[in-house]
Amino acid sequence: MSNNDASLPIAITLGDPAGIGPEIIAKAFRDAAGDLRGCFVAGDLATVRRAAQAIAAIGAPALPVALLETPAEARDAPAGCIPVLQVVAPTGAPIVQGQVSAEAGRIAGDCVVWAARAALRAEIAAIVTAPLHKEALAAAGFPYPGHTELLQAEAAAHLARPLSEVPVRMMLANDELRTVLVSIHMSLRQAIEAVTVDGVLQTLRIAHRALGAVLGRAPRIGVAGLNPHAGEGGLFGSEERDIIAPAIAAARAEGIDADGPHAPDTVFMRARAKADGRGEFDVVIAMYHDQGLIPVKYLGVEKGVNVTLGLPLVRTSPDHGTAFDIAGTGRADASSLIEAVRMARSLVGRA
Repeated sequence: MSNNDASLPIAITLGDPAGIGPEIIAKAFRDAAGDLRGCFVAGDLATVRRAAQAIAAIGAPALPVALLETPAEARDAPAGCIPVLQVVAPTGAPIVQGQVSAEAGRIAGDCVVWAARAALRAEIAAIVTAPLHKEALAAAGFPYPGHTELLQAEAAAHLARPLSEVPVRMMLANDELRTVLVSIHMSLRQAIEAVTVDGVLQTLRIAHRALGAVLGRAPRIGVAGLNPHAGEGGLFGSEERDIIAPAIAAARAEGIDADGPHAPDTVFMRARAKADGRGEFDVVIAMYHDQGLIPVKYLGVEKGVNVTLGLPLVRTSPDHGTAFDIAGTGRADASSLIEAVRMARSLVGRA
């Protein structure tokens, strides 16, 4: 994360137009206009207008939508409107809500690509991504399982580096707990195989560097084991002894305040912020996706924020998906998106 110009606008990507992304964006501009001042939607004008109309209260007018010509115009957009920059080919017929389609995946993916390139050119301060649907993204021909990998590829291309030289990690955070994942979107079998000394050590380095910039000090990092009871001395698996512990030792030799491996069923409770706002650890390194995300999401998806660490740009997102089952019903909660905007604003200039 390197862009430090807080005067630049923040782009909120549309997300999958068949999901709740457009709706939560419209609700966020309606309900938290102060927090979204200086933000704009990188998306499709017609889709945002339909979302604004869909959430309008009975008898009340829909929130107006302002079409921007450049990102810079977002700073002076009138209060009480949704600023939109048309960054994809305009949609024809409305996308069917709650259905996977290649067209919806194309729109969602193209919005993210535009925003990533704008951030890498320092035209915007940060990206906040509304949820996309991985199946729709694949149907549209994007060879990435999600936002994180797509953004990593764009960053590597911009820097003219191999993908391996732009390592990234997912962090999920709320007011009580932060977790950073060794592996992201892969099967559980593949995730276990991805627990290597290099992978764990690289995760520790990325978390140390990124959170150190945010906290202004070295973060206290707790490391979860892979197996029940962190292997129980090798009785339930040897990964802790042969892989995780050596990675922690190497990190500590570099001055990283890492501790573990700890039993996965208790380390998250130890890290959870107490009444004084502090836990035993500032962050927990989790070995795979669900191990790290379930504890944070259990505390409340409305406050959780996904942050991509290791990119040369600031990117945050809500910690939930497209919610096709409620898309178009007006029931979607914009709280996590609003928290993601707040988090992005706080990160700009810190790293």
